[in-house]
Amino acid sequence: MVSYKRLTPEEVHFAGAALLDPDETTDTDLKEVNPELLLLPQSRRCSITVALLTLGGLIVVLFGIWLLGTIFWLHKPPSTEPHRPPPPAVAKSPNGTWLQPEPCSQIPEAWRFDCYPERGAVVTEEMCHARNCCFIQRSQAKTSGRNGVPWCFYTPDYPSYELVSITDTEIGKVGKLLRNKKTYYPKDIDALQMEVLYEEDNRLRVKITDPAEKRYEVPIDVPVVQKKAPNPSYTVDFIKEPFGLIVKRTQTGTVLLNTSIAPLFYADQFLQMSTLLPSRFIYGLGEHRSNFLHDVQWNTLTMWARDVPPMELTNLYGVHPFYLSMESDGMAHGFFMLNSNAMDVALQPAPALTWRMIGGILDFYIFLGPDPSSVIAQYLDVVGKPAMPIFWALGYHLCRWGYKTSNKIWNVVKEMRNYGIPQDVQWNDIDYMDHALDFTYDTVNFSSLPDLVKDLHRHDQHYVMILDPGISNSQLPGSYWPFDEGMKRGIFINDSNGDVLIGKVWPGLTAFPDFSNPDTHEWWYQNLKRFHEKVPFDGVWIVRCAFVLLAIWYWCIIQKISTHYNIHSLYGLMEAKATESALRKITNKRPFVISRSTFPSQGKYSGHWLGDNRSQWKDLATSIPGMLTFNILGIPLIGADICGFGGSTTEELCVRWTQLGAFYPFSRNHNSIDEQDQEPTAFSPAARTAMKEAILLRYSLFPHLYTLFHHAHISGHTVVTPLLFQFLTDEKTYGIDKQFLWGKSLLVTPVLEAGRDYVVGYFPKGLWYDFHTGDSLISSGEEINLQAPKDKINLHLREGSVIPTQRPNATLWVSSGQPLHLIVSLSEDGLAKGDLFWDDGETLDTYEKDQYAYIYFTVEQNTMTSEVLHNHEEATYITVETVSFYGVKTEPENVTVNSQEAAFTYRNNQVLTVTDLGLNLSHNFTISWM
Repeated sequence: MVSYKRLTPEEVHFAGAALLDPDETTDTDLKEVNPELLLLPQSRRCSITVALLTLGGLIVVLFGIWLLGTIFWLHKPPSTEPHRPPPPAVAKSPNGTWLQPEPCSQIPEAWRFDCYPERGAVVTEEMCHARNCCFIQRSQAKTSGRNGVPWCFYTPDYPSYELVSITDTEIGKVGKLLRNKKTYYPKDIDALQMEVLYEEDNRLRVKITDPAEKRYEVPIDVPVVQKKAPNPSYTVDFIKEPFGLIVKRTQTGTVLLNTSIAPLFYADQFLQMSTLLPSRFIYGLGEHRSNFLHDVQWNTLTMWARDVPPMELTNLYGVHPFYLSMESDGMAHGFFMLNSNAMDVALQPAPALTWRMIGGILDFYIFLGPDPSSVIAQYLDVVGKPAMPIFWALGYHLCRWGYKTSNKIWNVVKEMRNYGIPQDVQWNDIDYMDHALDFTYDTVNFSSLPDLVKDLHRHDQHYVMILDPGISNSQLPGSYWPFDEGMKRGIFINDSNGDVLIGKVWPGLTAFPDFSNPDTHEWWYQNLKRFHEKVPFDGVWIVRCAFVLLAIWYWCIIQKISTHYNIHSLYGLMEAKATESALRKITNKRPFVISRSTFPSQGKYSGHWLGDNRSQWKDLATSIPGMLTFNILGIPLIGADICGFGGSTTEELCVRWTQLGAFYPFSRNHNSIDEQDQEPTAFSPAARTAMKEAILLRYSLFPHLYTLFHHAHISGHTVVTPLLFQFLTDEKTYGIDKQFLWGKSLLVTPVLEAGRDYVVGYFPKGLWYDFHTGDSLISSGEEINLQAPKDKINLHLREGSVIPTQRPNATLWVSSGQPLHLIVSLSEDGLAKGDLFWDDGETLDTYEKDQYAYIYFTVEQNTMTSEVLHNHEEATYITVETVSFYGVKTEPENVTVNSQEAAFTYRNNQVLTVTDLGLNLSHNFTISWM
């Protein structure tokens, strides 16, 4: 869906609040919202400070007068004006130059923590010293702090909070923090309560709150623990003054958190906490377009949900304040800041990280792994594991904005069928609607839409359409049920006067449903149900509209649970939750929802696509780090628009993108209005054949992919896996984001550049097999040049795995009934293992209701064993027809299946194949060779 038009002040009613400039959309930090600039106007220097500075060099006198002035100031009644900063610990020499404390020059550049993070401000020496901070200008930099070494930075002993008490509780410790010196931010909270919760042996939670006044907290469900973990793998230490919290891994002594390196701030609209990182290897912190491995060279990542096409150095659609950090010994830990207010996350090369937020509380978790996969599972224990998708969600999807008529769509679908190219789902973008009105369709240009959907269903295909949360208020009273009924129920977002907030999106003037209100969920369900009776859709695509993605920083926008100021970045999550719930009721099957905007726990309700990309090779390549990041964020149903959304693709690019897209967990070709057609049938016979083969390959791997999603749903595993997760001691894998694994074993090495018939891939140390041929490759941990003609994507199997595949067909419904072909890649010592999860593909909660089959495969001592660990009727419909063993070193004299001799073939590349088996999946079996 194309990015929405941004609103102007004339198009939105705000009860007196002003909008920011909607065109300022390219800054990496909080420039779009500029909370510091809005909330922290530079205060004038107080008369006491000016007078004292004129005395020049009289440090003792200065301190004495300051102390008296501070005591008087602290006893003054509260003021709405910003607090005055503490007087500088520096003075001017008689010749007028600043005298800095000696420690300033001794602080290494990498360890300088920014004392003046406001964006757009050119920091002068006087401004910096007014904050009692060090100032060292770097001549080679034009401005300070903008992705570079800050000129203005904190002294090592900068005033912070003091830990005045700490006591034990049943679940950990509780402490009291006091601030004795005011900061330069308004409305300091002088007394804080700190709870340290030893929730699990590998999970620590810390909450720092205002005990005197309730502050906003993120309304997502997290575990409530009553008893202290029996054997924590971490130790927690405290520094009294300036306050610091230090968390170490008990086993190794590695410091995972150290907040003593910079002062803690806790003001009404500004919170800041810094920590050291054990290494430069840090991942997560979505949603941004970047490498999978984040750059710690003065890199600031802004988190504030925003409607902007994917580009570097800017905040995008979702907010995920979670990071995974690798330690120097190959261990890993994670950190989750449970806060939905706008924030900056500043990385610097110490390495260190600083959190800056404009509201809420400090509520964070540390997950101790100790390996990356365990870290992700522990994180998902808190926010929720991803849903098990309905089977057809893993098929091939086609969409575009600008089909313009339902007959055009029907022709595309028929062409796909005629050429035998698999397609499970057909989509519509906004042009199917009647004048862009939600829950309608254009009865002129899309008059045959209901019949089209019925035809899709007859061919075991499915239909998904877009919905925008912008409800027109401009229709004649009584003519548009969604708005009329919404007004009756009071489910729209209001301003502070209680009036419905009106903006302007696709249908013109619109109101916006408040999905934080449970009543809205019922209204949303009824609208979907009414439309489903006209057009029996199977899934819903939700795209937040422009209003929700504007930088609205004022308390005047009121939602059910809080102001929009606090819950802006939660809108997509709440809409997804309402949509998922509605689809459960309407279809009584697993819901299929794809959302552009996301927040932690979103994987329970929806998948995600990477937004309005472009038909460029760069966009092809950057989709891989995006896919890897969302897998560690707990949203494995992820993909990018295949062949690109904006601009016109080329045939070569679309072929290579289809090959890569065949390995997106969510695989959808989607493009924009008035661009050239880019479905596979639109290209030359050679290109069409290459795309068809890539999609058929995906369909053949469906049993493996479906099993990976089962493990994601049950155990929090990744579906698309970074190489570093499986090769912890190989630091060369830590930055790889041009290759990836499906699960633990299937290595994908796509072509990502134009004009290439080869690709260079890194193979970690060990034995690998070409997936297609079984040819072996032994790597010492090296890059290898692979042939990659236009019709091929390189796939390799890691030694020691069993991969279930299936004969592909036009849809997954047909494919899922075909016989299985098991591919076994033996290790050097002849071992392998793998598994298969199988159910009916659509019933809700089959695992939870024991309505599934689970089979485990092992190979050792020249014998393969299939063990049915959990049986179900669905498994009786499937047979194992063929098994191929890669890496059988000598040709067998005979092969037996369940002790009966069987026919086999053996090739010179050490591949043993046993065919015509007809083994029922629901029964144990053995295959042996001698």
